[in-house]
Amino acid sequence: MKVHVYYIGKTSEAYLREGEAIYAKRLKHYLPVTFEVLPDVKGAGKMSPEQLKEKEGEMVLSRLQNSDGLILLDEGGKQFGSVDFAHWLDKQLQRPYRRLVFLVGGAFGFPPAVYERANGKLSLSKMTFSHQMIRLFFAEQLYRGMTILRGEKYHNE
Repeated sequence: MKVHVYYIGKTSEAYLREGEAIYAKRLKHYLPVTFEVLPDVKGAGKMSPEQLKEKEGEMVLSRLQNSDGLILLDEGGKQFGSVDFAHWLDKQLQRPYRRLVFLVGGAFGFPPAVYERANGKLSLSKMTFSHQMIRLFFAEQLYRGMTILRGEKYHNE
């Protein structure tokens, strides 16, 4: 199965982009994964948070196919330790989706239509992180999960 990770908006900090690139390269060894930055909504500065979420949601939904599984990275999602996440990920990869799509939303989250389309929600912590930092943290956790599944020595427990 192909894995896609969608981010809304560019990562402004170089150190975060470098970290994302490191883990994206490492992950290619384990599975076909694509990290894609979806463009910022034009005129976003003139929109209310709700209007911006709606426009971002329309953009995301237009890229999805009916056969895709969509997992939102959301503060209200399910939390796992790394080993349990690896096993959850393995189950997701066995589902009959054509693509497994993880979505890191914009600064204001997701509109109702995206929540309705989602097949699940995942939270990386009870703490709040910037949506740009989550990108690096999630890429690392995907990599960690794959090494756990392969019995490799990256994760210590």
